[in-house]
Parts: sequence; structure tokens; C-alpha cells
Amino acid sequence: MLSGYSNSIISNYGIAPVQINKSAKPSAVKETLTYTSAPSFKGKSSVDSNFRTSLSTKEEKAQYKHLTKHLDKEGKKALNYALKTGKLLSNNSNDKTTTLENLYKLSTTQRAEGMNPDILLNHTIKTIANPHLITQRFGNIPDEHKREVIDLITKGDKNLIERKLAEYELDDMFSGCCVAASEEFNLATRQPAEFARFAEGLTSPKKSVQKEIKLDSLSDKTLDAIWLLNAFEIPYEAKDFKTAKITLAPDKNAYIREQIQENYQDRLERSPIDVLFQSTFMNVGSQQSYDTLTDKRGGKFSNDDRGLIDFEKTFMETVVEDKSITSVTYQKVDDNQRVIGYEADYNTVKDQLLETLSKGNNIIIGYTMTDENNVINGGHEITITASRTDENGNLYFICNDTDDDNPAPVEYLATSLIPNIHHAGIPTDIADKTMQQTENWVLGLRDFNNDNKQ
Repeated sequence: MLSGYSNSIISNYGIAPVQINKSAKPSAVKETLTYTSAPSFKGKSSVDSNFRTSLSTKEEKAQYKHLTKHLDKEGKKALNYALKTGKLLSNNSNDKTTTLENLYKLSTTQRAEGMNPDILLNHTIKTIANPHLITQRFGNIPDEHKREVIDLITKGDKNLIERKLAEYELDDMFSGCCVAASEEFNLATRQPAEFARFAEGLTSPKKSVQKEIKLDSLSDKTLDAIWLLNAFEIPYEAKDFKTAKITLAPDKNAYIREQIQENYQDRLERSPIDVLFQSTFMNVGSQQSYDTLTDKRGGKFSNDDRGLIDFEKTFMETVVEDKSITSVTYQKVDDNQRVIGYEADYNTVKDQLLETLSKGNNIIIGYTMTDENNVINGGHEITITASRTDENGNLYFICNDTDDDNPAPVEYLATSLIPNIHHAGIPTDIADKTMQQTENWVLGLRDFNNDNKQ
């Protein structure tokens, strides 16, 4: 059975691994993970044959020269690496602009108040060259800004207890942004030009980015697609029965954290660019209810104030990438949050994952952590980017984890990872071929919403 919802799991993904243990993984997976090297900006990388790897016009050469003048040593290496690997001249953006064009626009046009274009440019090109740099780890609030931030969180309340509680929360905050960070990684990996276009738009005076999407990416029924846009409170303009122009933006408090990270970023903390991307994607998934200062959300589809649930992840991933994505639920979970079985056998799951990878897609998965009684005590989202088979025939999935404090890929043995996967976002056509779809995620979301109202 293919299901778009989470089999009674109403707690949100993205929190537990940080709160439980810095190295927390499903017990079966923990013994089989190994780290591999991140890109060194040297040599060759896989390049799409349609991508160009050399500057061909005077305008491109002038733009490239300008960027080098505004990049530090590592930024220049990243720019050169992006050119050699086809990322810089890729035009896989929503409006067909290239990565280079968007980086040049970011560097030469006005940014939002207080933003440093050189800092933003360096972070953006380094992330495009090596998306494994993306992390969901929050930066701390410096003492000189704490009063201002606490005023915002407490809405100016002078109650000392409330203010102290807010301070404690700020000092001990764990990120629930793993879904959003995984989507940020996905975009930087597969659509560098679109990533650069987002970076330019979110840091511009408009503080937003517009995107034209196909309504049938959301649903094969136009009215259901429009219902989804309204339900998620996304500003949009329906151009016809096939397309809509949507506006994506972070919450207003994201720019406070962005400014702090521009000036106080420590090692292994989010970059200013990470802040804006993750805040935007959290806002999209949570029906425009996210608050970056507290990492909490409201919205109508979740009983929890942290992270995103399956429906929200699927909607966010679908509109950001403009692809028909289905969140396939593999684990059967009872009302006591205990894993009691699986919706598909091992080989079916393996084949779906491998076919999705073979078509050039990353796969954002949610895995569960269980106790000795198979009761779920946490969940986390990571991204599968590739696979390999060793000399003994063992299959490994190469993944990215935005919460492991390591800017490099990690490998999981397939026989250990697959049983722990609760859900995976895969192309709808692949899901439909190998599993019987009893109801799509749009209908499931309607039912879920109605149950919550009751």
C-alpha cells in the first residue's frame, strides 16, 4: 500500500537526533556508517553533458572576473571548481538564468538592509561547490543581542520568569530543521542555478523569490492543487489551469539570525545562506507559521511545534523542485508509536531507491529510532545521493546528514538502513509502478486535516 501520510505518527521529524545524542543513529545503522571525503575542489567531478565548462562570451568572462575580485581564497577555488564541473554555467533554474548570472546579480545589485554582498557571495559559491557544508546547527545569540531577541520572543513582556525561560531556551536550542536543510542540500546538489537564484532573491530587498510551478506537480486535479496552495497559505497567482506563480519567503525573524551569522558565525554553525533557505522551507511547509528565533511553528496540520510532518515535507519538496513527489510510507506504526511491520518488502524498497537514484534524483528519507520494544523514540531526515556495491556484493547508500557535524558524505549498509526508513520522497511514477496506491497524499492530507478539526 502506498500512503501519503505517516501511519499515526504525528510527532515531527527533525528533532530527536540532536536532543538524544550527538551521534544518535538507529542502532542497526550506527555500526555500519563510514565517512567519505568531501570535494577538494580539485580534479574532475560528474558533469552533465549538456553543461558548459568554459566561458564563451565577453559578458560571461567579465562577470567571472568581477566575482573573483569579491571572493576570498577558498571562494575563488570554489568558483573555479564550479566552472570545471559545469555547475557555474548551468541554467537549470526556474527562469533559465545561469548560476553565474545569479551570482553576479547577488554581488552587484542592492541587498536587503544590513547585508554584506561579499559575505553572501562567498557562502553561496562555497555551498554550490560543496553542498555538504550545509548544516542545520543554530548559532548562539551573542550577549549584546540577547535583550533584543528576548524582547521579540516574549513580545516585550517584562515578567522576569518569562524572560529567563526564553533565555534558557535560546541557550539550549536544538534545531528541528533537518527536513528544510535536506531540501537545501537537494537544491544545491541538483539545481545549482536555482540555488543561486534563491540566494539572490532571499537576500534582495524583496526578501523573497518567485517561482512558476506546474499545478499537476501537486495534483493531477487542478482544483486539488489550488486547494493545496490555499491550505498552505502560499501567496500565488494562478496564470491558467496549468501553472501558478508562487512567492516563497522566510519569516521576518530569519533576518535577525541571518545578520548574527554574518558577523558571529562559528565553525560548524549555519551560514547566513543556510538560515534563509531553511527558514523559507520551514515557512513553506508549516503554512507560513515558522519563527526562526525559537525554531517553533504553528499551522493546522501538526500537533507538534517543531519540525515538519510527512504532508508538509511532501508539499514543500514538490513546490521547491516543481516535481511530482510522493512520500511513500514503508513502516506500519500502531497507535502506541510501535513499528509493527512494513508496507513493502526489502527488495521493493531497494529497487525504488535505486531506480530513483538512476534517474538523477536525490532521495530525502525519514528514518526512525526505536527502543527494545520497537517503540519509536525519535526520527530524523537525511538525503540519499548515490549507491555503491563493494567487492563482496554488499550494497551501500551514500547519504548526506545535515546534523552530524561532518561536512562530508556518509555511507550506510543497505540492509541496516532500509528497515529503519519510515518514509521516502520518490517520484510518483516510480511509486505507482511497484506499490498499489490506495489514496494519494492530497486526499490523505484532507482526511488528516478533518480529523484534527474534529
